[in-house]
Amino acid sequence: MKQNSLAAWILAVRPYSLGNSVILVLIGSALAYADGGFRAVPAVLCLLFALSMQCTANLVNDLWDFLKGADRPDRLGPDRAFAKGYITLGVMKAGIAAFTVAGCAVGLGILAYAHDYLAWGGWELVAVGALCVMFAYLYTAGPYPLAYHGLGDVAVVIFFGLVPVGFTYYVQTGTWNGAVTVAALACGLVIDTMLMINNFRDREEDARAGKRTIVVATSAAVGRWGYLALGVGALALCLSMLGYGYRWAALLPLAYGVLHTATWRKVVRIDHGDELNVCLGETARNILLFGALLAAGILIG
Repeated sequence: MKQNSLAAWILAVRPYSLGNSVILVLIGSALAYADGGFRAVPAVLCLLFALSMQCTANLVNDLWDFLKGADRPDRLGPDRAFAKGYITLGVMKAGIAAFTVAGCAVGLGILAYAHDYLAWGGWELVAVGALCVMFAYLYTAGPYPLAYHGLGDVAVVIFFGLVPVGFTYYVQTGTWNGAVTVAALACGLVIDTMLMINNFRDREEDARAGKRTIVVATSAAVGRWGYLALGVGALALCLSMLGYGYRWAALLPLAYGVLHTATWRKVVRIDHGDELNVCLGETARNILLFGALLAAGILIG
């Protein structure tokens, strides 16, 4: 692959993972639509912000996992652009800065659009946006990287669940409710299955590099059963949406459970090695299915 080429950048931003941002904004917007508060412009801006922040986080992760010794050219997972030498250090740092600036610019656009109808004039979004930028960096970089101290899963539930779903709804409606919180937490748990399968696969490499994920800090069994539990927990949260009048949002995601369980069985059978990348691909597919089913269920009612 040509160094610093478009193909290298496509690899670096991990397009297979960007669907996560799409479904989170979709679900937040579906909830806003169901409550009669959907606004197209902030919905699109939220999507652009989520995508730019996820690309920033992916690039920071690509760079710093290599610098910390967690990603090497012979890693078990999908190729990483910086580890493979496809992107040079200076260009990678410039790319990280560019995505960060783009995200901040979109965030200012959200603030400009929504400040008239939000409770505190939209300035609360500045604090949320700043936390998102901090998360994108501090997940793997900085003096206390979250992913290296067993906090990656908590961070994913917050920043790939509560924040994007909740604030996509909030910037459209100016409100927040219990159904939004439940749906956001369910999304966070489902998306954390991708982190869990990654950490389960990389447990030996991570241990050697001093990356103390939950799997490394506890045991491989926690990774196996944790993967299953995350999906089951998400479905339990969806079922609780019956209490908010969302019958189909409670029932349709149950189909996700079938595929999630099938992938989990495969995880247990394979147990270690790069063959687990098949399960990673299936997990990405399952997450998209969950998002589509939950959004459809919210819109149906």
